[in-house]
Amino acid sequence: MSLLNAQGIEKTFRNGDEETRVLKGIDMTLEAGELVALLGQSGSGKSTLLSIVGLLLRPTNGQLEINGERVDNLSERRRAHFRNEKLGFVFQFHHLLPDFTALENVAFPAAAPAGGISRKMRDRAAELLTRVGLEERIDFPATRLSGGQKQRVAIARALMNAPDLIIADEPTGNLDRESADTVLELMREVNRETGATFLICTHDPGVAERCTRRLTLADGVLESDDRGGAQRGE
Repeated sequence: MSLLNAQGIEKTFRNGDEETRVLKGIDMTLEAGELVALLGQSGSGKSTLLSIVGLLLRPTNGQLEINGERVDNLSERRRAHFRNEKLGFVFQFHHLLPDFTALENVAFPAAAPAGGISRKMRDRAAELLTRVGLEERIDFPATRLSGGQKQRVAIARALMNAPDLIIADEPTGNLDRESADTVLELMREVNRETGATFLICTHDPGVAERCTRRLTLADGVLESDDRGGAQRGE
């Protein structure tokens, strides 16, 4: 069974009498354990597609299944629950809570629905921060972390609930080359070690080349599907 199956995904935005058709019938399948780059020029529909896959937007037409469950027609409450439980997000701008420590930021996806951080959550968050090389920054407030460290915290946060799919929107786009390489290699390691599936939106051909598969959008259409990227385990 595929982890993600999108069929005929369309998205049209309306502003009064004006309509802008952004996605024009996307068929896409992701298998468990893939590390997939999503490429395309600005305006191609990448961010819209990521938002639909991440259950942040509803498609105008089409069906979306994740882990065997149809998710495009869920209620808002169920969508929010599914998103928090089954999906992880890494953004170009890390979106950490500035008044929280690194550990509190990582634990947040589990702690928010529960109304607080349990010992089990703290242990899990500390374990993830250690995995991303930040064991000495666990109690640091987010404001005292470098850009690369903040993005590593964001990756740990995305892993907190052991999601089926991690969606990364330009995760290296706001970093210098050294920090970007570190973050990308970390995602590759997580992919290899845990089997987590990644869908990474990027403009960087260097990032795309190190993924196992490359999808390219052009004018709202899936233009190419290249499985000639890096192999798992490289």
